Amino acid sequence: PGASSISGALRLTAALPTILGQFHRRRAHLPPLAPRPDLNHAGYLLYALLNREGTELETRALDVALILHADHELNASTFAARITASTLSDLYSAITSAIGTLKGPLHGGANEQVMKILDEIGTVDRVEAAVQAKLAKHERIMGFGHRVYKVEDPRATILREWSRQVGQAKGDLHYFDLLVRLQEVVHREKNLYPNVDLWSGSIYTLLGIPHDLFTPIFAVSRISGWTAHVLEEYEDLRLIRPKALYVGPTDLTYT
Repeated sequence: PGASSISGALRLTAALPTILGQFHRRRAHLPPLAPRPDLNHAGYLLYALLNREGTELETRALDVALILHADHELNASTFAARITASTLSDLYSAITSAIGTLKGPLHGGANEQVMKILDEIGTVDRVEAAVQAKLAKHERIMGFGHRVYKVEDPRATILREWSRQVGQAKGDLHYFDLLVRLQEVVHREKNLYPNVDLWSGSIYTLLGIPHDLFTPIFAVSRISGWTAHVLEEYEDLRLIRPKALYVGPTDLTYT
């Protein structure tokens, strides 16, 4: 990759927390913020979103979540970015492809859907009936199962502990208790394990982050992985062209 691509990757990684923070502040009718070089990546994002500095625990919790979401091999958005880069399109177009792919609710919106389910359930004693009702209607319960992991997603294991710590610090284990029970019931009924989306939303909610910013925060984290993949793709200089296998009818007669 050229120097311009590398510097562009650094600029994007640095700029996204500021872009998201200022977007949120504008819609909340809050004044823009000056840069705070004394705050780290997660610290500045919390400062912008909460209109105050995060505590050490809050900042570390978000920092851990960002680290755990930074990259995860050839997921849908990363693959989209690499395909775009393989055409020798520019870095910004490749990242735009990734963001458009992340927007899909089956990729980037799962943790927001988990929180909606928890709010619908309400209390721990209603988890069993809620799961049974969804399974009876063949509805998917977000936050469980993974294309790569057939056991518990190791990222989920880490985030569960951070959800507990943040909940205890704030005196609010409501979502933690709901999720523990939900995990028990879903595993018993479907033998499915948690993925990273099961626990991340509870942490963001406890931090006071609006639900509609969960996917943009995913992008703030994954931008480091996306750009690294794009730069690597530029070194290969081979057009990615997946092959399709036709499985429809053959030898048809046309009139």
